[in-house]
Amino acid sequence: MFTRRNGLMIVLVVIALTLIACSPSVPASNTNTNSNSSSNTSMTPTTSGSASAPQWGKRTKTSGCAAVDGRPDPACTPGDILNVTKSQICKSGYSSSVRNVPDSVKNEVYAEYGITSHRPGQYEVDHFVSLELGGSNDISNLWPQPASPKPGFHEKDKVENYLHDQVCSGALTLQEAQIKIATNWQDVYNSMPH
Repeated sequence: MFTRRNGLMIVLVVIALTLIACSPSVPASNTNTNSNSSSNTSMTPTTSGSASAPQWGKRTKTSGCAAVDGRPDPACTPGDILNVTKSQICKSGYSSSVRNVPDSVKNEVYAEYGITSHRPGQYEVDHFVSLELGGSNDISNLWPQPASPKPGFHEKDKVENYLHDQVCSGALTLQEAQIKIATNWQDVYNSMPH
Protein backbone atom coordinates (compact mmCIF):
# COMPACT_ATOMS: atom_id res chain seq x y z
CA MET A 1 0.00 0.00 0.00
CA PHE A 2 1.44 3.37 -1.04
CA THR A 3 1.10 5.96 1.69
CA ARG A 4 1.97 9.62 1.94
CA ARG A 5 4.85 8.70 4.30
CA ASN A 6 6.24 6.23 1.75
CA GLY A 7 6.02 8.91 -0.92
CA LEU A 8 7.89 11.40 1.28
CA MET A 9 10.59 8.83 2.03
CA ILE A 10 11.03 8.10 -1.69
CA VAL A 11 11.34 11.82 -2.46
CA LEU A 12 13.93 12.28 0.32
CA VAL A 13 15.97 9.30 -0.87
CA VAL A 14 15.91 10.56 -4.48
CA ILE A 15 17.00 14.02 -3.34
CA ALA A 16 19.82 12.60 -1.22
CA LEU A 17 21.05 10.31 -3.99
CA THR A 18 20.88 13.10 -6.55
CA LEU A 19 22.87 15.40 -4.27
CA ILE A 20 25.52 12.78 -3.66
CA ALA A 21 25.77 11.81 -7.33
CA CYS A 22 25.53 15.23 -8.93
CA SER A 23 27.33 17.55 -6.56
CA PRO A 24 29.78 15.74 -4.32
CA SER A 25 31.37 18.95 -3.11
CA VAL A 26 28.55 21.47 -2.66
CA PRO A 27 30.00 23.94 -0.16
CA ALA A 28 27.96 25.10 2.78
CA SER A 29 27.44 28.83 2.53
CA ASN A 30 26.51 29.37 6.17
CA THR A 31 29.24 31.60 7.54
CA ASN A 32 27.26 32.94 10.47
CA THR A 33 29.11 32.16 13.67
CA ASN A 34 26.34 33.51 15.87
CA SER A 35 24.63 30.14 16.14
CA ASN A 36 21.44 31.38 17.74
CA SER A 37 20.62 33.82 14.98
CA SER A 38 17.69 32.97 12.75
CA SER A 39 19.28 34.86 9.84
CA ASN A 40 21.64 32.08 8.81
CA THR A 41 22.56 31.92 5.16
CA SER A 42 21.83 28.32 4.26
CA MET A 43 23.08 25.74 1.83
CA THR A 44 20.31 24.83 -0.58
CA PRO A 45 20.38 21.29 -1.93
CA THR A 46 18.67 21.19 -5.30
CA THR A 47 17.41 18.51 -7.62
CA SER A 48 16.56 18.90 -11.26
CA GLY A 49 12.85 19.10 -11.88
CA SER A 50 12.02 19.72 -8.22
CA ALA A 51 9.87 22.76 -7.54
CA SER A 52 10.57 22.83 -3.82
CA ALA A 53 13.85 21.22 -2.80
CA PRO A 54 14.60 21.10 0.94
CA GLN A 55 16.67 23.96 2.30
CA TRP A 56 18.94 23.97 5.35
CA GLY A 57 17.69 26.45 7.93
CA LYS A 58 14.50 27.45 6.08
CA ARG A 59 11.57 27.00 8.46
CA THR A 60 8.01 27.31 7.19
CA LYS A 61 6.32 26.79 10.56
CA THR A 62 7.07 27.86 14.15
CA SER A 63 4.13 26.39 16.05
CA GLY A 64 2.02 23.26 15.95
CA CYS A 65 5.16 21.22 15.25
CA ALA A 66 4.89 17.44 15.55
CA ALA A 67 7.60 14.79 15.48
CA VAL A 68 6.70 11.69 13.47
CA ASP A 69 8.37 8.29 13.66
CA GLY A 70 11.38 9.57 15.60
CA ARG A 71 12.06 12.49 13.26
CA PRO A 72 11.33 16.19 13.74
CA ASP A 73 8.69 18.09 11.84
CA PRO A 74 10.55 19.14 8.64
CA ALA A 75 8.59 22.40 8.45
CA CYS A 76 9.82 23.39 11.92
CA THR A 77 13.17 21.62 12.04
CA PRO A 78 14.65 21.23 8.55
CA GLY A 79 18.16 21.11 10.01
CA ASP A 80 20.90 23.68 9.62
CA ILE A 81 24.64 23.50 9.14
CA LEU A 82 27.64 25.73 9.61
CA ASN A 83 30.34 26.38 7.05
CA VAL A 84 32.90 24.02 8.57
CA THR A 85 35.38 21.52 7.23
CA LYS A 86 36.24 17.93 8.00
CA SER A 87 39.46 19.02 9.70
CA GLN A 88 37.50 21.36 12.00
CA ILE A 89 34.90 18.82 13.11
CA CYS A 90 37.51 16.09 13.52
CA LYS A 91 39.57 18.19 15.92
CA SER A 92 39.14 17.04 19.52
CA GLY A 93 36.89 19.42 21.48
CA TYR A 94 35.19 20.94 18.41
CA SER A 95 31.59 20.19 19.51
CA SER A 96 32.02 21.64 22.99
CA SER A 97 33.68 24.74 21.54
CA VAL A 98 30.59 25.59 19.46
CA ARG A 99 27.79 24.30 21.69
CA ASN A 100 25.58 27.26 22.67
CA VAL A 101 21.88 26.68 23.22
CA PRO A 102 20.50 28.82 26.05
CA ASP A 103 17.59 27.59 28.18
CA SER A 104 15.37 30.28 26.62
CA VAL A 105 15.88 28.70 23.17
CA LYS A 106 15.29 25.19 24.57
CA ASN A 107 12.03 26.43 26.10
CA GLU A 108 11.03 27.91 22.74
CA VAL A 109 11.70 24.55 21.06
CA TYR A 110 9.48 22.75 23.59
CA ALA A 111 6.74 25.35 23.08
CA GLU A 112 6.83 25.03 19.28
CA TYR A 113 6.32 21.27 19.65
CA GLY A 114 3.50 21.78 22.18
CA ILE A 115 5.36 20.22 25.10
CA THR A 116 4.25 22.10 28.20
CA SER A 117 5.77 19.75 30.77
CA HIS A 118 8.03 16.71 30.81
CA ARG A 119 9.93 14.47 33.18
CA PRO A 120 13.73 14.68 33.43
CA GLY A 121 15.24 12.41 30.78
CA GLN A 122 11.99 12.14 28.80
CA TYR A 123 13.26 14.49 26.07
CA GLU A 124 16.51 16.05 24.95
CA VAL A 125 16.62 19.26 22.93
CA ASP A 126 18.65 17.68 20.17
CA HIS A 127 20.62 19.08 17.26
CA PHE A 128 18.99 17.41 14.25
CA VAL A 129 22.30 17.63 12.36
CA SER A 130 24.67 17.12 15.27
CA LEU A 131 27.37 19.63 16.14
CA GLU A 132 30.00 16.96 15.50
CA LEU A 133 28.73 16.80 11.90
CA GLY A 134 28.80 20.56 11.42
CA GLY A 135 25.26 21.23 12.63
CA SER A 136 24.32 24.67 13.89
CA ASN A 137 22.78 25.83 17.18
CA ASP A 138 20.06 27.67 15.26
CA ILE A 139 16.48 26.81 16.29
CA SER A 140 15.90 25.42 12.78
CA ASN A 141 18.26 22.59 13.79
CA LEU A 142 16.75 21.89 17.24
CA TRP A 143 13.89 19.65 18.30
CA PRO A 144 12.71 17.89 21.48
CA GLN A 145 13.73 14.30 20.79
CA PRO A 146 12.17 11.69 23.08
CA ALA A 147 14.14 8.93 24.77
CA SER A 148 11.45 6.41 23.87
CA PRO A 149 10.19 4.65 21.95
CA LYS A 150 13.52 3.31 20.83
CA PRO A 151 15.40 4.27 18.85
CA GLY A 152 15.35 7.56 20.74
CA PHE A 153 17.90 10.21 21.57
CA HIS A 154 20.33 7.75 23.19
CA GLU A 155 20.43 5.73 19.97
CA LYS A 156 20.71 8.86 17.81
CA ASP A 157 23.78 9.82 19.85
CA LYS A 158 25.36 6.53 18.70
CA VAL A 159 24.50 7.38 15.08
CA GLU A 160 26.11 10.81 15.47
CA ASN A 161 29.31 9.24 16.84
CA TYR A 162 29.33 6.58 14.11
CA LEU A 163 28.87 9.11 11.28
CA HIS A 164 31.51 11.40 12.82
CA ASP A 165 33.95 8.47 12.85
CA GLN A 166 33.04 7.67 9.22
CA VAL A 167 33.76 11.26 8.17
CA CYS A 168 37.02 11.49 10.10
CA SER A 169 38.23 8.15 8.70
CA GLY A 170 37.43 9.27 5.14
CA ALA A 171 34.70 6.65 4.59
CA LEU A 172 32.10 9.42 4.08
CA THR A 173 32.28 13.07 3.14
CA LEU A 174 30.91 15.56 5.64
CA GLN A 175 28.09 16.42 3.22
CA GLU A 176 27.14 12.74 2.86
CA ALA A 177 26.98 12.33 6.64
CA GLN A 178 24.86 15.48 7.02
CA ILE A 179 22.40 14.22 4.42
CA LYS A 180 22.26 10.74 6.00
CA ILE A 181 21.44 12.05 9.46
CA ALA A 182 18.91 14.57 8.14
CA THR A 183 17.06 12.22 5.80
CA ASN A 184 16.71 9.14 8.00
CA TRP A 185 19.02 8.63 10.93
CA GLN A 186 17.07 5.48 11.94
CA ASP A 187 18.16 3.73 8.73
CA VAL A 188 21.77 4.50 9.65
CA TYR A 189 21.15 3.15 13.16
CA ASN A 190 19.61 -0.05 11.81
CA SER A 191 22.52 -0.63 9.41
CA MET A 192 25.32 0.22 11.86
CA PRO A 193 27.48 -2.52 13.30
CA HIS A 194 26.29 -2.95 16.90
